[in-house]
Amino acid sequence: MSTAVTGGYVVPVDGDPIEGGTVLIDGGRIVAVGAEADVDVPDDAEIVDASGTWVLPGLVESHGHVGVAEEGDGWAGIDVNEMTDPNGARLRALDGINPDDEGFRDALSGGVTTVVVKPGSGNPIGGRTVAVKSWGRTVEDMLVREPTSVKSALGENPKRIYGDQKKLPSTRLGVAAVIRDAFTKAQDYREAREWAIREGKPFERDNTSEILVRVLDGEVPWCQHSHRADDIATAIRLADEFGYRLIVNHGTDGHLLADTLADKDIPVIIGPLIIGRSKVEVRRRSMRNPGILARAGVRIALTTDHPVVPIDYLVHQATFAVKEGLDSDTALRSITVNPARIMGLDDRVGALKPGLDADIVLWSGDPLDVMSRAVRVFVDGREVYHFDETTGLGVTANPFYRE
Repeated sequence: MSTAVTGGYVVPVDGDPIEGGTVLIDGGRIVAVGAEADVDVPDDAEIVDASGTWVLPGLVESHGHVGVAEEGDGWAGIDVNEMTDPNGARLRALDGINPDDEGFRDALSGGVTTVVVKPGSGNPIGGRTVAVKSWGRTVEDMLVREPTSVKSALGENPKRIYGDQKKLPSTRLGVAAVIRDAFTKAQDYREAREWAIREGKPFERDNTSEILVRVLDGEVPWCQHSHRADDIATAIRLADEFGYRLIVNHGTDGHLLADTLADKDIPVIIGPLIIGRSKVEVRRRSMRNPGILARAGVRIALTTDHPVVPIDYLVHQATFAVKEGLDSDTALRSITVNPARIMGLDDRVGALKPGLDADIVLWSGDPLDVMSRAVRVFVDGREVYHFDETTGLGVTANPFYRE
């Protein structure tokens, strides 16, 4: 049966807002978006009255650790870093996600319906990332795409982790060398594999090199944790050397290289913003930086890096960035369609348009107003969260209960 969300102020993000618009859903997908008179709503459709609300696509968090860095569970729930092998390309965030992590419920309360879950930054090469919905019983129920990218880290974290162990890499030189060696080996592996296929010879597969070959072939992008300008420059240097698609993650000093990033069309997932300057490489952290990047022509997305900043504060980071100079339209795009496009998910999420998943959030007002809240949240056309004004509490549907 179809569902029609009617009467709200519809903000498709990738199109003009519609006063009193209608979003028609069928089979978990959006089938029509438009003015009430322009959308043919079936007689038997379920009607969701959105009067008085803003209707937007679910927000997209493009760099988080929900489910692999569980909150309140201590060491038992921390699966974000496998810090025993500097090259963890074969590791998959998907295998460590607990769908029952409190962070997913927080995500829904903040209107975040899609999260790209990434390994941490303890290793030069952390592993495969995965895009999931914020609601479901198993990762398979939640899955949008895997792998979404491969996570890598430059800077303080990997050199500290392995320096403490008195082993490679303990310097920035060593971190770059680990990455370069891994890609060089992957190039040789690809050549040997292709020869074996041509000659009909047996070939021993290696999961680490297999995923790196996919990066080299342009099939999977490279998400590079880098804060300082020199680390961002190293990220660009390595990408130029091996020819892969680079996405700068964090990019605290990205504004210092904004012209280079724009010229090379390298997107930046910037943040987290609501933090103190806890280490040397984030000393230039500023709410002004997203606006500087955007005005230079860099495509940006905002990130909470949950649990560094709670994921339900994603929208507030956009609000604060607007206060410090980021254009409000760009701010809204930086938590919807931009992260979806950067991570290759825009065929599924990030906007309200026919063919995309019916991930829809009804807001009490403009989401960039700090007083607005998500009042109803739909994932794949199913209502999974609502705010109860009587109790002042959010209510999340239980994915573990089978109707």
